[in-house]
Amino acid sequence: MQPSELQDLTIAIIGGGYGGASAAQALSQLGATVTVYEQASQIREVGAGIGLRPSSMDRFREWGIFDAIAAVSSPSDFFEILSATNEPIMKDSWPEHNGLTQTYLIHRGDFIDALIGVLPEGMVKVGFKVETITDKGDHAELTFANGDTATADLVIGADGIKSVVRKQLFSDNEPRFSGERAYRAVISVDDAEGMVVDDNLRMYIGKGTKIYLLPLRHRNGVSFDITALCPDATWSPVVSKDEMLRTVEGFDERLIEITRNLDMDTVNIRAVYDIDPVADWHSDCVALMGDAAHSMLHHQGQGANSAILDAGALADALRDADSVPAALAQYQAVRKPVTDELQRISRSGWSEDELNDVFPGQKPAAPVEA
Repeated sequence: MQPSELQDLTIAIIGGGYGGASAAQALSQLGATVTVYEQASQIREVGAGIGLRPSSMDRFREWGIFDAIAAVSSPSDFFEILSATNEPIMKDSWPEHNGLTQTYLIHRGDFIDALIGVLPEGMVKVGFKVETITDKGDHAELTFANGDTATADLVIGADGIKSVVRKQLFSDNEPRFSGERAYRAVISVDDAEGMVVDDNLRMYIGKGTKIYLLPLRHRNGVSFDITALCPDATWSPVVSKDEMLRTVEGFDERLIEITRNLDMDTVNIRAVYDIDPVADWHSDCVALMGDAAHSMLHHQGQGANSAILDAGALADALRDADSVPAALAQYQAVRKPVTDELQRISRSGWSEDELNDVFPGQKPAAPVEA
């Protein structure tokens, strides 16, 4: 699109998470008028750490925010997969992208604070929960729970796995339970039983359980994540320390000791969900991105990265295409094959024997309806 057309474009982004904030940064640099509508009264992220791949960091370099992200993260040179008892299985470097070779390990809260912090004041509006979205063909109309309304030439649904935009306009796909539960906490490096020796991600694999150790040494912390097969689909279950300890039986004693010493008040406990692939992500003036379009399980570490790359691809398409409808078609054509495959791979993280122990007689890797 011509620069003058982009400057006349009004864009409403529904959701102020990773994808929404990344899209706001990318699209505002095109000259468009961008407003982010976030339903929460303040934007914050709970949970633990994530890894920002070289391809994501390259987008941040392009958008002029590389240094802001790097300042609150730890660069990692490789990742390692080990057995439950600490025997090496695989070690590999991160995929190089445009000269960048490191993945940056970052706390979710630090990441969203850095993203929101670089956006112009007033671009993000909090306390705006979208209730309805009406597609008018060349624009869309929004109504919010607080009584406000808005109109935009382009609306981006970046409103997560329970996306209102997706449900109202594109798909009735509901979140699907994966048969897993995740326990996540951030602890001090001093409490990591000597297992953090550098800035690299390590995953320990036992029967029905995986443990991720993700150093956050820029804040003297470690993201500690236990993911275990579990038949309970309760979204936010109440779990005892003894129940959590049972998931790590047979692991290296140091990993068991870390688990034993966790303060349960600081552990984020969630059943793990994704969605089935969505056939269409866009109309002529509305598009989905991030978890709203392709929520995936976390085993590949690609959820946040996929949202960031969605934002970049969308900005590229708007710059290169002749119109908004053509840009949205180009955006989906570029991104959907990639995320469909990532969704598929992320569902294949357990053996048939492991699944049969927890879900007798059910097909392996088949998510359970919530």
